[in-house]
Amino acid sequence: MLESLITSQTRIRLLLKFFLNSNTSSYLRGLAEEFQESTNAVRIELNRLEKAGLLTATFLGNKKIYQANVKHPLFNEIHNILLKHTGIDQVIERVTESLGNITKVYLIGEMAEGRDSKIIEIVLVGNQIDKDNLSRLCKSVEEMIGRRIQAQIISPEKETVHFEKEKSLLLLWEKAAPRIKIK
Repeated sequence: MLESLITSQTRIRLLLKFFLNSNTSSYLRGLAEEFQESTNAVRIELNRLEKAGLLTATFLGNKKIYQANVKHPLFNEIHNILLKHTGIDQVIERVTESLGNITKVYLIGEMAEGRDSKIIEIVLVGNQIDKDNLSRLCKSVEEMIGRRIQAQIISPEKETVHFEKEKSLLLLWEKAAPRIKIK
């Protein structure tokens, strides 16, 4: 879908890298190695995105570090388009609607690092989640989006300990606190 709108594969990779997880930052040579592209091709796209205001850059020594500009008026729209492109929006919608005891959904792994992957790794935080139902839901969504889903379940009590060693983590969804009615 996205490939028909944006013809540059390098630009798509950069958007995925920086706009799926806005905490992601990187520099030219690191991106060129990760994408297995020439530094010139990556530099051209970085310059275009920076000139458009979609990326910000800071210097760390002699390295120019890039990051998504979360204050850009199109940031949320681009982020949402990428969630749809990767199918993550369907995972969130189907899983959270059908499994009522979930309090949070995290994205981990390659996609949390901003790299496109055929596997969506999620961690569900909640109690008394039916694993068989989760498995059926994942298979249904996998067929719809053409990607594999690896889902882990942890209890809210183990959330902090579980994520201590996780270097790439993105909170995708959190159950809203119930509203208190005032009479």
